[in-house]
Amino acid sequence: MNQLLANEQLLAAAAEFGTPLYVYNTNKITEQYEKLCKAFSGHPTRLFYACKALSNINILKHLKSLGSNLDCVSINEVKLGLKAGFQPKEILFTPNCVAFEEIKEAVSLGVNINIDSIAMLELFGNYYGGSYPICIRINPHIEAGGNYKISTGHIDSKFGISIHQIRHIVRVVKTTQLHIQGLHMHTGSEIKDINVFIQALDVLLSIAQNFDRLEFIDLGSGFKVPYKEDDRETDITGLGQKLNVAIKEFEQEYGRPLEVWFEPGKYLVSECGYFVVNANVIKQTTATVFVGVNSGFNHLIRPMFYDAYHKISNINNPNGAERIYTVVGNICETDTFAWDRVLNEVREDDLLVFHNAGAYGFEMSSNFNSRLKPAEVMFKNNQFSLIRERQIFENLIEGQIILE
Repeated sequence: MNQLLANEQLLAAAAEFGTPLYVYNTNKITEQYEKLCKAFSGHPTRLFYACKALSNINILKHLKSLGSNLDCVSINEVKLGLKAGFQPKEILFTPNCVAFEEIKEAVSLGVNINIDSIAMLELFGNYYGGSYPICIRINPHIEAGGNYKISTGHIDSKFGISIHQIRHIVRVVKTTQLHIQGLHMHTGSEIKDINVFIQALDVLLSIAQNFDRLEFIDLGSGFKVPYKEDDRETDITGLGQKLNVAIKEFEQEYGRPLEVWFEPGKYLVSECGYFVVNANVIKQTTATVFVGVNSGFNHLIRPMFYDAYHKISNINNPNGAERIYTVVGNICETDTFAWDRVLNEVREDDLLVFHNAGAYGFEMSSNFNSRLKPAEVMFKNNQFSLIRERQIFENLIEGQIILE
């Protein structure tokens, strides 16, 4: 069943909480999580929600209630996960370019740790030896993803240790007696071809024989969700079937069972999210007709940052005549959400909705131009609840020291 919110529900939420407004439908999160569980039920698999996509603690609590684990990329995400109720061993910490002090703090908290550089591997080994099991992040030099900015496995990526440095890794492990419990890679986002995952798996399994105490193989994520009408999402059912065969064959050779870990983020929360804005101005020029809304890339940066496409709906006039508009924000920079987009006729004060706004929407928001961040609302148990207050002016100067 496709769990989507109706226009009437979004209009009611906007009337109660104002705009701009982020709305998250937990029913959709549940649907996506259950799809993954079913697809990978043929082999012991753990799902770690990549909370960098959307880290509101209420969303984390909901995913915890479904049985999810948590993937974190900063020590504060780790602390947020612990506060949300996750146990340390349910949390995977995968930082990059951080100080060793942050790694030491993660050890003190007892979470799973993923190391992604030779230098950090040596530092960790010299400090802890084999007393604390870790995972190693490998860069497979596989370029995958819908945009170069979200591809993380290519040769120029800052993420992971190159597969060509495997001999160096082995030397460090043997010299420091490191306990390697897992191997990890993440090639990018928006991956349509499931063979990319199988190729990555082949790379990991090809080097796994160098480590005799592995407990899991982590394939990251990158599952695609549809943004446009003709988009298709990643065939996770087909991936689960291929994965099951490949892992079982390897386990016979390796001599011990291995769990498979995944870290879905966008796949779980993208479609749950709606961003509701108000049409402030309809501005016709010699070249186009602009719809200026009461938001900007300070609230939803993905179109400007990644050239990302978000479907936009006019929920006040869903049956109006179709016209072509360029939808822009109120930030004093080039601030375009959509060029030459066909929308039902937009009138001033109509409410527009950006779909697929759950992932990297509020999470990447800012106070640029001294504009306030929007409220967040969660739809659960057939009702809307405020889960983050709309900022007020006083929030802008919190933490500032005003000199006389």
